[in-house]
Parts: sequence; C-alpha cells; structure tokens
Amino acid sequence: MDSLSLRTKVITEINLFPEDKLAELYHFIHYFRLGVEISQVSPNPTMQFAGCWYNMSDEMFADFNAEINTRRQQAFLGRRSDEASLD
Repeated sequence: MDSLSLRTKVITEINLFPEDKLAELYHFIHYFRLGVEISQVSPNPTMQFAGCWYNMSDEMFADFNAEINTRRQQAFLGRRSDEASLD
C-alpha cells in the first residue's frame, strides 16, 4: 500500500472518531510521532546515565558526592604544578 492511500485511510478514520475523544487521539498521535522522531536520533552515549541518581536518597547522594571529590583530589595529587601551564 502506498503512503498516500495509507494517509487517506488514517485521515478517514480520524474523521470518523467521536468528537469527545479527539483530544485523546491528538495526544496519542502527537506523542507517538515525537517518540518516533526521538528514536531516530542517536543520543549521546553519556545520556544513557541521565537520571541514574533519581532514586538515590539525599544522604546517599551526599556520600557519593564526597567520594567523588576525594577521588578527584587523590587523582590530582601526583600531578606537577606546572603540568597544566600554557607557558
């Protein structure tokens, strides 16, 4: 089936939809289309971690953040002071 006749069939079905359900149908179609568009975009690999701390308690997050700071300090202790110099 070509896309034009399929589009015509979809529009025909939409025209037959009850008036009081059109808002729901619109939202369904709109978000379905957005989902298709988003799935076609290749996300940045780093974004796979987005929201991974969502369920973490404030106390656990504070501990986690402190651990990160400690590790960063330890990692940079061995660097020479002139290593990042632009001179």
